[in-house]
Amino acid sequence: MTYTDKEGKNKRYTVTSALPYANGPVHIGHLAGVYVPADIYARYLRSQGEDVLFIGGSDEHGVPITIKARKEGVTPQDIVDRYHEIIKKSFAELGISFDIYSRTSCEEHHRTASEYFRNLYEKGCFIEKESMQYYDEEAHQFLADRYIVGTCPHCGNDHAYGDQCEACGTSLNATDLINPTSMLSGAKPVLKPTKHWFLPLDKDEPWLRQWILESHKNDWKTNVYGQCKSWIDAGLQPRAVTRDLDWGVKVPVEGADGKVLYVWFDAPIGYISFTKQLKGDDWEKWWKSQDTKLVHFIGKDNIVFHCIIFPSMLKADGSYILPANVPANEFLNLENDKISTSRNWAVWLHEYLADFPGRQDVLRYTLCSNAPETKDNNFTWKDFQDKNNNELVAIFGNFVNRTLVLTHKFFGGKVPAVTTTTDLEKQVADELAKFPESIGTSIETYRFREALAEFMNLARVGNKYLTETEPWKQIKTNLEYTQTILNTALQICANLAVLCEPFMPFTAEMMRKLLNLGKLQWQQAGTLDLLADGTELAQPEFLFEKIEDSVIEAQVNKLLETKKQNELNAWAPAPVKEKVAFDDFGKVDIRVGTVLECTKVPKADKLLQFKIDDGMGGRTIVSGIAKYYPEPEKLVGMQVCFIANFEPRKLKGVESQGMILSAEDKDGRLVLVTPSQLVACGSNIG
Repeated sequence: MTYTDKEGKNKRYTVTSALPYANGPVHIGHLAGVYVPADIYARYLRSQGEDVLFIGGSDEHGVPITIKARKEGVTPQDIVDRYHEIIKKSFAELGISFDIYSRTSCEEHHRTASEYFRNLYEKGCFIEKESMQYYDEEAHQFLADRYIVGTCPHCGNDHAYGDQCEACGTSLNATDLINPTSMLSGAKPVLKPTKHWFLPLDKDEPWLRQWILESHKNDWKTNVYGQCKSWIDAGLQPRAVTRDLDWGVKVPVEGADGKVLYVWFDAPIGYISFTKQLKGDDWEKWWKSQDTKLVHFIGKDNIVFHCIIFPSMLKADGSYILPANVPANEFLNLENDKISTSRNWAVWLHEYLADFPGRQDVLRYTLCSNAPETKDNNFTWKDFQDKNNNELVAIFGNFVNRTLVLTHKFFGGKVPAVTTTTDLEKQVADELAKFPESIGTSIETYRFREALAEFMNLARVGNKYLTETEPWKQIKTNLEYTQTILNTALQICANLAVLCEPFMPFTAEMMRKLLNLGKLQWQQAGTLDLLADGTELAQPEFLFEKIEDSVIEAQVNKLLETKKQNELNAWAPAPVKEKVAFDDFGKVDIRVGTVLECTKVPKADKLLQFKIDDGMGGRTIVSGIAKYYPEPEKLVGMQVCFIANFEPRKLKGVESQGMILSAEDKDGRLVLVTPSQLVACGSNIG
């Protein structure tokens, strides 16, 4: 029985985590927003002895997957097979303790989703209506919103998608776009009628208003409640549950050829189908018993789906429980910039695990301590280093290591018995007794940052106790009290091993081995008798190791290279200037000359002074390219192109008799324009 469930009403817990799209790997934004907090919650409940089902899986339908498959020239199944394995493996390596991690392309899911739709269809829960939708006459198919691009009517971005403008973040309908274009053929699509089925959310508005805005006003997070209230107050509208596409769960009714279930309808049913996979005939109690507590962990972009739409689907069936809580987090930024998979601006989990072997808990700790629980937050590599070096190493790891080293040094690595005690030990015992409930209550109310901070306070209690008692001095004059000191410190270590398991499971396992301690339940923590006298301890090992600056610099440089590549990818040639007559161009006299001398202009960082053999007695030209040619003497002997008939003008006291031609590369670098072969000085260019 958890601390917030004093009456023991919950016999079991169904914990779901948002299904990641299987069109790419998982990044730290996903982890901080959904998977680390969900895992902390599930692990904590298990340590309480609760009956828990923690569900995860890959979302393998939807347009983003078909777009990626089309770009790569493979099938959607090829895409989801590849990324499902990457995601599943990296989750397991990070210690995300799913009871099942499945996928929506599996047979059980298709059967369950199809049956769910059919049941609601037969009960008359849908509205069937015809609407106008864009159609590509060259590709001979209706277009999903993401297959249409055009100009955003709000900000003018000329590559907005039919469902959202990623430049300004505005949600759109495809018909809102200016100059829409099909991504399939490049043709301009036409509007044609098509039939779809809609969930009438407007009819659910009264009970949703009461259930969310009244019943959950005080126990749902303010960011979740606020977004739901905004949607409900704006008035709910019917929402399509089908779409024209050939990848997904087929719509199981007549007249629905070429249509699949909309991914937002299909994906949450995955929680149910995965439960069926794992539990077989025993699945219903996890979804239909009133003594089951259902909790959805999601990011803020999924709040509406899990708080309004999925509950409406569950309510329409009539036999399912509704979520007790949906503790959605906000977004995590990376180095003060929005994480973007399309721009590769992310820290990918599988890459982190390769770059930082054995340091899963450092990432878990950092992401939990920076979790965007009520507002967007930021991850930086410098903060990651600080969290490791100044907190995990200097506070938590330091206390455990000091305690073990001293026990081996003074008592042969065995837990000494308590002899004499002082008021200080009673004070420590009183403090220790409060931690399991204070940490547990914070976890149960989804304040994971607060819970982790409180856990670290227990490590601080241990460090403070060692500093005040100074066993390295006591051993010289008071052997008995030294025994008490190290017994007390070891008991604090044992409590840390129990209480850190939800946050840092790999560290908890290592501590249990070091302390020769069995796996204890949460309720057993809070006392100074977890380790028996005489217990033989393992040789000390560091729980955490310092991360050097060079390691962090490598990760920062990796991101800087990504940013540089993004800038290059975003480059486009400048628009062509207004047309000019050939005679006007003919007035410009462009010639070839050879560089005789090249020096920097004094007191002018940007300017180089060229002495040019122009075939007509020579001339001086000043050019602003010094930044790109730091060794001007190396230009001597090179042939360059220059304009010969500009009026002379003085630059920093030097008369410039023309202009040397250069090309501006896409990274802004200026490059001298030269003939491909040696030509006579003074030769005309035309």
